[in-house]
Amino acid sequence: MAKREQVITTKAEFNEKYKAYLSEGYYGLAIDLEPVVIILDDIFKSLTKIPEFKFQQIKVKFGKCRFYTNLDSRMLESSVESKINRILVDIEAKKNLSLDSPS
Repeated sequence: MAKREQVITTKAEFNEKYKAYLSEGYYGLAIDLEPVVIILDDIFKSLTKIPEFKFQQIKVKFGKCRFYTNLDSRMLESSVESKINRILVDIEAKKNLSLDSPS
């Protein structure tokens, strides 16, 4: 029987799981939203196969996701940021809908 992989859902779990890929002196993931953690975990399964891969920060800055790595690939970083930004927009939209709902 195949061992079932544990689903991580918090930034603490994510940073612990990927601490070997975190550049020294950086804090890693700063966004503690379950949908963001889940998609980043999926993305990191591929990124961690790149031998030299390291990441520094994944955070929200000026209302947008910022993803910093050592790979010098703005296209990769933009792709990850876009995926996270879509999640952030969806969460904000749902929050606004619930605030607008009649009681």
